[in-house]
Amino acid sequence: MALALASLLLPCAGRARSKNKSEASAVRWDEEHPDCTFSRSDDGHYHYGLWYEDAGITLAVDSQELEKVHRRHEPFFAVLLTVRYRGAGSLDVSANNISLEFVNHFKVVQTALNPDSFSTKVQNDADELDHETAREVEKHPEKKEEKEAYMRAFLKDSAELQEFVGKNSLRSTQLGQGNPEVSGWVLFSTSSKWISGWKKQEEFILRVPLGGKIFEFPFKLPPKPGEVMLRKRD
Repeated sequence: MALALASLLLPCAGRARSKNKSEASAVRWDEEHPDCTFSRSDDGHYHYGLWYEDAGITLAVDSQELEKVHRRHEPFFAVLLTVRYRGAGSLDVSANNISLEFVNHFKVVQTALNPDSFSTKVQNDADELDHETAREVEKHPEKKEEKEAYMRAFLKDSAELQEFVGKNSLRSTQLGQGNPEVSGWVLFSTSSKWISGWKKQEEFILRVPLGGKIFEFPFKLPPKPGEVMLRKRD
């Protein structure tokens, strides 16, 4: 009876996943549970909310994220996380061990990209393209205008991406009564031989370690097959 009661205290069908007591148990999002929410916003995002005890997480994902991945020079999948804490103590938040499982692609699991390392890679790729363009122009001066136009566009996109990552990524912090909320973007690489050719509906599982638990968000894009989400124009 005690075990049955303990299982009921974990919302959203969360259960201990391992026989090893040192491993965190999972708290899973489930649309049927009152502590779990789902909504669509006018800016074209889906929002999944999950509360457990004094901690809550909201996952926001762009309804067009699958289309955007392949248009980026550096392919990545992005989600926006907001963590709230209403307890009397403190809660450590970090993006280091957050992971995303690509269910339809051999269940490949990608851990969150380190913002600083990713920004460095973006800069290195931009520098390499700059040098490569100079070599190509020297060999084929008739293609100078074409090559340099592409390079300028690439460098502009790279600079904007680095600025976005630097300012908006989820950073490690400690929440408490004076600082109850933190929000930021978390990026996952899609550069894998197992991840290609998006299906009409993709399935994912986002896992966020927090307060000794693993907050799990199973979600689909789009949530319903064939769904098209209209965005409100500014």
